[in-house]
Amino acid sequence: MLLEKYSKQERGNSTINLVSDFVIVGGGVAGVCAAITAARQGIKTVLIQDRPVLGGNASSEVRLWILGATSHMGNNNRWAREGGVIDEILVENMYRNKEGNAVIFDTVLLEKVLNETNITLLLNTSVYDVEKSNDSSIKSVTAFNSQNSTTYVVNAPLFCDASGDGIVAFKAGASFRMGAEKKEEFGELFAPEKSYGELLGHSMYFYSKREDHPVTYRPPDFALKDITEIPRYKAIGKDDKGCRFWWFEFGGRKNTIYDTEEIKYELWKVIYGVWDYIKNSGEFDDVENHTLEWVGTVPGKRESRRFDGLYMIKQQDVIEQKTFYDAIAFGGWAIDLHPADGVYSKLSGCTQWHSKGIYQIPYRSFVSKDIDNLFYAGRIISATHVAFGSTRVMATTGFCAQAVGMAAAICTHNNILPKNILESDFLKLLQDKLNINGQSIPNIPIKSSSNLITSGTVSASSSLELKSIPFDGAWTNLGTAAAQLLPLSAHTKYEFTVCVNAEEDTTLEVQLRSSANAKSYTPDVLVETVTIELKKGAQHVSFSFHKSIKETQYAFVTFLKNEKINLKNSTKRYSGVLSVFNGVNKAVSNNGKQTPPEGLGVDTFEFWIPQRRPEGHNIAMEISPAIAAFDVSNIGNGYVRPWGTTNAWVADLEDENPKLTISWKEEVALQEIKIFFDTDYDHPMESTLMGHPEDVTPFCVRNYTIKDNIGNVLFKKEGNYQTINTVTFESSIKISGLVIEMEHPSENVPASIFEILCM
Repeated sequence: MLLEKYSKQERGNSTINLVSDFVIVGGGVAGVCAAITAARQGIKTVLIQDRPVLGGNASSEVRLWILGATSHMGNNNRWAREGGVIDEILVENMYRNKEGNAVIFDTVLLEKVLNETNITLLLNTSVYDVEKSNDSSIKSVTAFNSQNSTTYVVNAPLFCDASGDGIVAFKAGASFRMGAEKKEEFGELFAPEKSYGELLGHSMYFYSKREDHPVTYRPPDFALKDITEIPRYKAIGKDDKGCRFWWFEFGGRKNTIYDTEEIKYELWKVIYGVWDYIKNSGEFDDVENHTLEWVGTVPGKRESRRFDGLYMIKQQDVIEQKTFYDAIAFGGWAIDLHPADGVYSKLSGCTQWHSKGIYQIPYRSFVSKDIDNLFYAGRIISATHVAFGSTRVMATTGFCAQAVGMAAAICTHNNILPKNILESDFLKLLQDKLNINGQSIPNIPIKSSSNLITSGTVSASSSLELKSIPFDGAWTNLGTAAAQLLPLSAHTKYEFTVCVNAEEDTTLEVQLRSSANAKSYTPDVLVETVTIELKKGAQHVSFSFHKSIKETQYAFVTFLKNEKINLKNSTKRYSGVLSVFNGVNKAVSNNGKQTPPEGLGVDTFEFWIPQRRPEGHNIAMEISPAIAAFDVSNIGNGYVRPWGTTNAWVADLEDENPKLTISWKEEVALQEIKIFFDTDYDHPMESTLMGHPEDVTPFCVRNYTIKDNIGNVLFKKEGNYQTINTVTFESSIKISGLVIEMEHPSENVPASIFEILCM
């Protein structure tokens, strides 16, 4: 029993002092990715999160799906899912949670963090103060946990503010912005007028379910009474749920930090009023058994403060796909701005303008220009309001934050400040270490000196030569134009044979298209058009192009729209090869073609997008000469995903025992092997709600064995589903050869590997 007598003095809470190498404030997706990355480099990291769960807007408290450059597969960014830790998290979630349960996703994030012994996790802990050692350096942060009545004072030489509202940077006095810049400041033609609004608001979501009996709903007094106050109320569907109601948004006219509680109450008013409308208005059939299962209690924030870094990303960087010497990641979500009046606006819920491809993001935007030992991560990084419309989404913020975690490790190991990373040797080290861990920085391969394979010889039991995509599938109607995206060689004239079924005599128009940017996938260059006369019925037709592409790159064998024609598909799938369609995805403002008003600084172009599995089959065809873009020369080239070409070794499907052999003339000391498998970087892997057709992507090699050159088994894996497999030996081994034996993922998908690193 504890008895304590009355005290005239004020009592203090328990106080714990912590000392660490690196402190991250904010346990959203960005903070989690930064912490895991730093911890895996041996850096003692404290991760402070003011909520009971990790994930921020992706957590079960808010339930927004994680997205980034893949944009629901609704844009032209092929194979653009973010790599590294964020990829590992999303792949793990799909394996365990393909249905998209937000509560299960909470456990995936928590497990990833708790498994890192170098991370000290403080949940339910709110940072409220900062102590500086001098004008430009933070000494410590102070936080309070209301659950255990404990104050934490955390000291470190390096800090990262990933808090969303920027509490650390704000308290430390760092310069920041709130609201939209004028067009004139950065020459951004998409900068909104004040009538549209300067801030994006908050959103809250709800889930419903169907019971086996009628459920009565009587709304609270504060619920919205007149549904017509919501101009888009007719877009409400009785079975929609969660972040499909992203447009239930409010607060863009208010202070999105200090007015958050007021904004939350207004969103509750909307949600409970909407449910009253669904249940009791008589406008919906078959809702008697519907019940309200869950309503968010924490609003999902989009925008508040943005802090000044050493570089500020702007509209032109996104749309023009600018390159940066200090690139550490890429983005690809549209520039996505919302009217400040949100759910009460008569305007469209969002205005999205896409770039023709992914764009580089520079390291400097994550380094404070005012506080020497402070990084930024998440939505507060150095970007204009317009560019922020793209950089703010969670897969992008987590992806970029990995660079912050890696930079913090380099700073710690070398006793330097964040800005010193920009010195060439450290910057190249940062980029290479990120790429070794799956970052895939555009146009920057893993350095050959980092990989022992480059000093050896790689051979294979077989390599795919794509001369035929078998005619063994169903039919696709050309009511929507379709194309087969293929890695073609420069200055090569190809002949193709396809199988079509014409409902009557008609003509088929086929085009060869490519992209003006050889590393992008927008078919904005028309190379040649061929017109083929068809007779009624099924038939094979052959065609060739007299012209060829001028650079080795992906090209589109394009079949224009004709509802009278059906095109034969294939059941076979290959790494780095897919079909695309001139389709529509209204979820990301894709109506088949982007046609912005003049003077907006945005490109006009068509969208050619894949279909989600189990659809999205390749177009069956014979190809001459065969496409030889899948051989072992791709192993060791430093790229771990398609980029300009496949960058993959792919076995022949007829090879019953596919294997790779690496040989060295002299013994090498081997400490670690990394193998990069194909988990389909084109699939977005949304974390919640949407669900996925499988728990493991069909391209991923599940079972393999690594042997030395005399047949000793060094490692064996069964049931793999992850992108990167790392095999680390307790001490380095002397070896003159390796053999990697594997099984095909299925009878329709050959084994493939993007990269092998021997270190």
